[in-house]
Amino acid sequence: MINRNGWCLDRTVVASDAIWVILNRRFSTSDCIMPLWNLYYHFVWATHERQPLITPIREAPLYQFIDHKTTELGGSPHAIGGIADHIHVIVSSPPSLALSEYIRLIKGSSSRYLNANYPSPSAKFKWQQEYGVFSISPKNLDLAIAYAQTQKRHHAQGTTFPRLEPDTIFNPTSP
Repeated sequence: MINRNGWCLDRTVVASDAIWVILNRRFSTSDCIMPLWNLYYHFVWATHERQPLITPIREAPLYQFIDHKTTELGGSPHAIGGIADHIHVIVSSPPSLALSEYIRLIKGSSSRYLNANYPSPSAKFKWQQEYGVFSISPKNLDLAIAYAQTQKRHHAQGTTFPRLEPDTIFNPTSP
């Protein structure tokens, strides 16, 4: 990364509360890479018309596909969980990949994958267009991972966080 004076930020060193940036000689922008990023996101999206399309047969392959595709796109998957009509995906995504592009690629390719490999005679697999995304602080990452991984239990026990669920995200009520 080039700072405003044309210096390449070679590496970032974090020590307690201070961040030290080591500056090297002047570089062109093509010589510099972004050495460190910690961007955590909680994505939520639902199946088309909230149909129960994530069947037990499709669930594990779908999650594995999203995990692999996220890695292929340069991200780091942390957790994927959901129920028959929606999923929660916790990822780290590089700043070079727009969130809207990430979700477009994940939703489109996963639909194609499921329709090609796990077709259903009753309904074609399709995601709804909307999605929710929330940034997560590193301090709350473990909580978000646990929430995504325990979706079935949360829904069965009625202990979901409404603000993180599709009904509230896509149909907000007025305060």
